[in-house]
Amino acid sequence: MWSRLVVEMKKFAVIGSFLFFFLGAFATYRRLILAQYQVDYFMYGYSLVESLILAKVIMLGDMLHFGDRFRGKPHIVPVLYRTVVFSLLVLVFTMLEAMVRGLGLTGGVAELRHTTHAAMAAKMLVMFIAFVPMFAIWEIANVVGPGKLFEMFFERGERVDVQLAEQTSVAGR
Repeated sequence: MWSRLVVEMKKFAVIGSFLFFFLGAFATYRRLILAQYQVDYFMYGYSLVESLILAKVIMLGDMLHFGDRFRGKPHIVPVLYRTVVFSLLVLVFTMLEAMVRGLGLTGGVAELRHTTHAAMAAKMLVMFIAFVPMFAIWEIANVVGPGKLFEMFFERGERVDVQLAEQTSVAGR
């Protein structure tokens, strides 16, 4: 039980860090653009919280086996499926964020009206672009097996030997 908790916490940390990297970069970009107009913008804490929430949602999606019905198909199919589904969830969370900022349904609807569609679309596009490599790496990790991707990138001097036959048999499951 504890080993599974440790594995899930590591996965959560990796996903959250990856998402925070992109959301933080997006916040930095907005900050630099707004600084040209002498507008202060410092939303890194919000980016951290949002990345952790999205990481948890992605992990729940994995527990619910999102994309598993595409096993045996080309690996781009589950990658794009997860990318689209979770990008739409980003849109939902962006709308919920506006509702929370507006403190209630009435204020939230007013806040949602003030949030431009372009800003929501830009956020969704950035997350879509972030999700493609994330889910591609995730799919590769599923193909090569538990711990093998980590070994490929972080183990010293050892070559991970994964035969093509093993890859296709894992993908066919």
